[in-house]
Amino acid sequence: MAEALPYLHAGAGRRWEPDELYASPPPWDLGRPQAAFLALAERGAICGRVLDVGCGTGEHVLMCAERGLDATGIDLAATAVQTARTKARERGLSARFLRQDVFQLAELGESFDTVLDCGLYHLPHFTSTERARYVDNLRAVLTAGGRYFMLCVSDREPGALGPRRVTRDEIVTTFTDGWLIDSIKPATLEITTDPAGIRGWLVAATRT
Repeated sequence: MAEALPYLHAGAGRRWEPDELYASPPPWDLGRPQAAFLALAERGAICGRVLDVGCGTGEHVLMCAERGLDATGIDLAATAVQTARTKARERGLSARFLRQDVFQLAELGESFDTVLDCGLYHLPHFTSTERARYVDNLRAVLTAGGRYFMLCVSDREPGALGPRRVTRDEIVTTFTDGWLIDSIKPATLEITTDPAGIRGWLVAATRT
């Protein structure tokens, strides 16, 4: 993984511009949904109006649109958003993709029943303060009883390069006020450069 994601080195000392991450296909851009999220969709856990934060090139939004859900994806990378729109058009799917900051979700002026997060929470430059702001923004757009599903890198993943390792305790602490954590389960984050993938957590939480 260290070789796959050198630009996300936790000690790199700078924030990369979003479009830099899509100058060439990044390892997390599978061209299909993550298996962990696909399983959620297949059993009907993802429902209602869906928002994918940090949607990248849109595979999870398109997965939802294929199932007839009202699905929106947001990302700061204009390149990724445009690619996602092109995919939707080519597949004949109705899905919306916006260039939007996750710290300004309330500006959407909308509510959602499900929020998906694949690989945003574990970004190395997110400070504890920013993670708290992020969670506040999630609560601003999730309906009461709405659900948040998150796939992130776990502290079970060896090494130090790449995304920040997230502990179970950190997740519990972050999602305390106004949340009920339904489950935190070991999962795999799939990447194109390693068939074994990355050890992660699959988190399900309900907004109270």
